Amino acid sequence: MIDPVHSLAFSIQSSRGVYTLLLGSGVSRSAKIPSGWEITVDLIRKLAKLHGETCDPEPEVWYRCKFEKHADYSDLIHTLAKTPSERQQLLRTYFEPNDREREEDEKKPTVAHHAIAALAAQGYIKVILTTNFDRLVETALTDAGVVPTVLSSSDQVQGALPLIHTQCCVVKLHGDYLDTRIRNTSTELDQYPTELDQLLDRVFDEFGLIVCGWSAEWDGALRSALFRASSRRFSTYWAVRNEPENEAKRIIEHRQAQLIRIEEADTFFQTVRQYVESIEQFATPHPLSVEAAVTSLKRYIAEDRYRIQMMELVDGAVEQAIETITSVLSALDDRSTPTSDSVTQLIRHYEQACSTLLSLAVVGGFWAESRHDQVWRRALERLVSFKKPIDSSNYRNLWTELQCYPATLLLYALGIGAVSADRLRFLGAMFSTEVSNEHNEKSRAVQILPPFCMFYNGGQTMRILENMDGYHAPLNDWIHDTLRTHTRRVLRDDDRYSWDFDKFELLIALSYAHYTTKESTRDWVPPGRFGYRFRDRMSIMDEIKSSLSTEEDDSPYVTSQVFGRTSAECVQSVGTLERYLSNLHWW
Repeated sequence: MIDPVHSLAFSIQSSRGVYTLLLGSGVSRSAKIPSGWEITVDLIRKLAKLHGETCDPEPEVWYRCKFEKHADYSDLIHTLAKTPSERQQLLRTYFEPNDREREEDEKKPTVAHHAIAALAAQGYIKVILTTNFDRLVETALTDAGVVPTVLSSSDQVQGALPLIHTQCCVVKLHGDYLDTRIRNTSTELDQYPTELDQLLDRVFDEFGLIVCGWSAEWDGALRSALFRASSRRFSTYWAVRNEPENEAKRIIEHRQAQLIRIEEADTFFQTVRQYVESIEQFATPHPLSVEAAVTSLKRYIAEDRYRIQMMELVDGAVEQAIETITSVLSALDDRSTPTSDSVTQLIRHYEQACSTLLSLAVVGGFWAESRHDQVWRRALERLVSFKKPIDSSNYRNLWTELQCYPATLLLYALGIGAVSADRLRFLGAMFSTEVSNEHNEKSRAVQILPPFCMFYNGGQTMRILENMDGYHAPLNDWIHDTLRTHTRRVLRDDDRYSWDFDKFELLIALSYAHYTTKESTRDWVPPGRFGYRFRDRMSIMDEIKSSLSTEEDDSPYVTSQVFGRTSAECVQSVGTLERYLSNLHWW
């Protein structure tokens, strides 16, 4: 079973700024900070001593009998300290360390607070909700170079900037210890001001949630806010030391939260921070390492005597990608229901894992010679063959279908580089590369790797990707934008890049038609962006047909065998594509 802390770390790293923390008194416990109720009880004990009486073992009962009212933090503070300055001095002793406490590192930010601040400084955490009165989170954030927006009262919430515009926002749900409007009685905790309720509604709808140190037993208004939130856009993780109490269990079930067993908050947050930073460091290749790899490839391409070094370089980049992908898949529950967030997260993990390989592939395709075919065919075969074991009950699961995505990226990177340099022969070699399909049967790369060939329900399945719900060819458009960074080494002009991308996808469609026509009577080819880019599509198709008409078997489209071995076969493939497009109405 995958450690839920690993899953949490991957979620935080891949969804920067998406997760909100909800911190309770348990997070400040190791700092020896008292809760609001503990302060109230201590003040009652001191008051009883002034009356020459003993209030233990139930100070609150003594107070109610003595003064004929329930113990109330605000009322007690106002009674014992008449002016704001006096109240401030009274409360300092509970939240600010004296000399002895300072020497023993009490009432200072803990390991947990510093780990949280480090995650916030790197942009992973933008919103922190806390029921605590202390200022340990704010202090730790300041120490980490983050100046937080702190909201501890209704007027502050009402006048605050939208959360999206803050570097880090700390919402003190029960107030600040230097503000006498602090909330701690059952009445105060059962209902929040309207402004705070509205803020919580937005947070619980728009953000994922990580809960730690909060029992949920006393805070009725906060529980109500969590129950009001019906959205499941992002996951909820709930860290506990002991078995959750009844109220917490109800919320955990309602939020479908992932339970994380921890020893203490300090160890938990420090571990999460280390895991997130490790994933980030591993997943993002250093620019110098990518440039060094590309420079080496250019040197190896130039001379045949470096063919062994070239193969080792490309093989190494493939294995590096697979090693990272393995870590990603180990944290993936392929029985879970795919969501926009989780699918987008996985896709981006794949892209990060293949970053160095894709930069190499664009250059490799641009300068490809016949002696390089085996290097890149070997890379395609390896990426397609590497798959996480599949539960037979999940055979047609989107998670399993997406396992071809790294190989699809590689084919596109090689192909766009080749098209840009008119290396059609190399393109034909890559399209015809034999790889294993989902049934472990041999098939050509061009028949299983195009986006519309990957999914049982068609390419529009990937409308689930973030911000792609209105696209007819969502994954094709996504790949177009993803590969632009890698292709700048050989293609500076954006319009030319889009043209070459469209030409590459048209050649995919033609090649598919060539290899599949004999196996099927259906006029179908994998669509691409060219479907709605009418002007470029017609221009490219006119150029291809003109070459076949005037040069016949001497046409580079024939000699390269991209979509036929003779001009007649190529014309037949063109006809299949045109018939398909003429009957396609969703463009």
